[in-house]
Amino acid sequence: MKTNTFLASALLSVSGLLVGCDTSSPNPATDAEDLTTASTANVEATCTAEGWAAQNGGTKGGSTATPTIVTTYDQLKAAITNATVKVVQVNGTITIPAGGRISFQDQNSKTLFGSAGARLVSADQTKDGSGILNIKRCSNLVIRNLIFEGPGAYDVDGWDNVTIDACTRVWVDHCEFRDGVDGNLDFKNTADFITVSWTKFAYLKAPRPDGPGGSDDHRFSNLIGSSDTSTGDRGKLNITFARCWWAQGCVARMPRVRFGKVHVVNNLFSSSASTSGVMAGFEANLLIQNNVFENMNRPIDLMANNSTAVQVPAGNIFTNTTGNTGGNGKTAFTPPYTLSVLSASSVKAAVTATNGAGATVGGNTCVNSDI
Repeated sequence: MKTNTFLASALLSVSGLLVGCDTSSPNPATDAEDLTTASTANVEATCTAEGWAAQNGGTKGGSTATPTIVTTYDQLKAAITNATVKVVQVNGTITIPAGGRISFQDQNSKTLFGSAGARLVSADQTKDGSGILNIKRCSNLVIRNLIFEGPGAYDVDGWDNVTIDACTRVWVDHCEFRDGVDGNLDFKNTADFITVSWTKFAYLKAPRPDGPGGSDDHRFSNLIGSSDTSTGDRGKLNITFARCWWAQGCVARMPRVRFGKVHVVNNLFSSSASTSGVMAGFEANLLIQNNVFENMNRPIDLMANNSTAVQVPAGNIFTNTTGNTGGNGKTAFTPPYTLSVLSASSVKAAVTATNGAGATVGGNTCVNSDI
């Protein structure tokens, strides 16, 4: 922050799971220079988010609006920045040019999703030019089945792959974020009512050392709240992370939390490169429930011990870990929603399944999006 093989054909065979979902194959745009809408595009079922994104009116994004299909950077930027376009479908790999981070601002009720194999890729490691999407002052957004790939971590005070800034009601589902310059997916400035489900975070590229920010290894995945002094975040930053996977290469911030009521439930943490896993920062209120921590160093980092509550109930599994695994002795918030919480013994198989965490569902389908 500035201060995850796809099974479309297999899924189609499981017809009982696809009730209400459009299973037609996405067609590419016929003119690379034009934005094209097509009735044969992958239309979303009318499913809604769970967790925090189900609160305050719920989150459906652009729902069943006909997708605008994009295959080039120019088409992607035009569709994202056009408030009348309600569903954007990414086909193939789109490279973000140097300095081409897209500003997605002041919109509501929109879905951005990828067909099987879709990726947004940036190679820019500069302070001002890095990053893929900066999403600001938006509401009711769905982001699904996309890989966001950065050039690798470099401490240059650059941009995240995706930043969620002052947005409400956001559902990130079945995506993969990897190799962000500053972070993979960060949240700040009163962002609220957010659910991140079935999403994978990883670093596959070696970090670049000697950055001006002072860290030789800035593989810090997810920051919630940019500063202890951002007291306007009090009562905000309420986020659910469910059935996600912090995979190999993640060093810290899985996530690192300030202020918010954050529910970390049924996730897998498995990075042997880690120095810290879940990081409890200033006035954080954390419920860490039925997760699996494997080969992790300091799975629960209490940092300066100035969190509101860090509750780690019995039910989490810690295997071959070192460092702290407990909370701060205070009871966390009670979530205002109900989830189908798995026993921790079932989490790893669910998260690492072929349609588990990551961009694994082949399009804009609600299959395996329950949490």
